Amino acid sequence: MVKKFKDFNTELRENMRGGDGTVVISNFVTADELNNKGRLFGKIVLKPGCGIGFHVHETDSEFFYIIKGTAVYDDNGTTTNVYAGDVTVTPAGTGHSIKNESDEDVELIALIVYA
Repeated sequence: MVKKFKDFNTELRENMRGGDGTVVISNFVTADELNNKGRLFGKIVLKPGCGIGFHVHETDSEFFYIIKGTAVYDDNGTTTNVYAGDVTVTPAGTGHSIKNESDEDVELIALIVYA
């Protein structure tokens, strides 16, 4: 099966997890296509000033692969910059946030799988 970009389900989330601005999420697949072993595999775009607020993953793990840009990433209370090519790992029971404090879009691939 091949899924075309034009067919992806794209959603806008205002103040996602208490973050600033509007986050754009393009879902590549459905939960059924993930064999119900996860709930997200898609592309996230953070416009300048936008971000996803700090939250804890209780029953799942999340991975970000940064495609473009520089973002400020909070890894369970430790803040660092992430750049294109970096991967973040948030295991179940830990928390994170990400924010675009630059003047350019940040693009990343996100994958959430159940623990």
